[in-house]
Amino acid sequence: MFNIFKQIKIAVEGDSYNQKKGVARWKAQLHEIIFESDTFEGKSFDIMLFFFIALSTVIIMLESVHSINASIGFWLYILDWWVTISFTVEYILRIASVKPKKYIFSLYGIIDLMAILPTYLSIFFIQSHYLAVIRILRLLRIFRVLRLVDYIDESNVLLLSLKNSRPKIFVFLYFIFIITLILGAFMYVIEGKQPNSAFTSIPQSIYWAIVTLTTVGYGDIAPVTVLGKIVASGIMVLGYSIISVPAGLVTVEYRKNKQALTLQVCHYCMAENHESDALYCKHCGHLLNDPPEKKEDKQADFEGKTYE
Repeated sequence: MFNIFKQIKIAVEGDSYNQKKGVARWKAQLHEIIFESDTFEGKSFDIMLFFFIALSTVIIMLESVHSINASIGFWLYILDWWVTISFTVEYILRIASVKPKKYIFSLYGIIDLMAILPTYLSIFFIQSHYLAVIRILRLLRIFRVLRLVDYIDESNVLLLSLKNSRPKIFVFLYFIFIITLILGAFMYVIEGKQPNSAFTSIPQSIYWAIVTLTTVGYGDIAPVTVLGKIVASGIMVLGYSIISVPAGLVTVEYRKNKQALTLQVCHYCMAENHESDALYCKHCGHLLNDPPEKKEDKQADFEGKTYE
């Protein structure tokens, strides 16, 4: 009796279970090719993508050369549109293989969108076409494709260390800001009344203090009094000692966060930088190797068993 009802439902609505299972399998395979580089297909896809990125960058650079653009500009224009359409198809496939919002608003998603927008905007704004050179940022994926795991680990740990050091760095920059205000005002009091002095105002003196404290020293402004030169010498020495402070802050966090990471990308939230022995995503808690359509498969299994 239940089999009869099941056959009627399949005849009316179609075999939703097999359909959902097929879609889940197709999206998982597409995700493996586009987002992962562990397989031959995924690595081949990314290498081909790098070729297109390099080609589009060379095209834009050649178009900016007037002599080359005058001779083969038409063919460069055709090639650029061909590359842009290819990137557009790739962008759509990336959205189709994951949860759209997670990819669209991720760092790589924004870069991928910005890589194709300038060419379409050039239809209305001609000069915006040259902004497409931002496609070179997509070459950041080369670390993943060429399996430079050590470099990936180091870069991820460094970024995490910088993120964790933000409060300390903010306090440090606030301290530098206060120091430059005080030193700038002090130098204006010392040098401001001198004939032909370049310290014409406190903002001008603060500019000199920043240039001197950072040991840049343009030389456009210089003290002329003995006291001013003594203060300037002290600021220069202070600048050398201050330079090492941010490096020390980041180094401490770097040692704390030093750990082995994996290239695994979560199918649910697109999170990266998981530990090498992680089974679950540290952000959303789902299995790292569990495709997002697994729940739909389980639901389809339940519906299928109901009619048996």
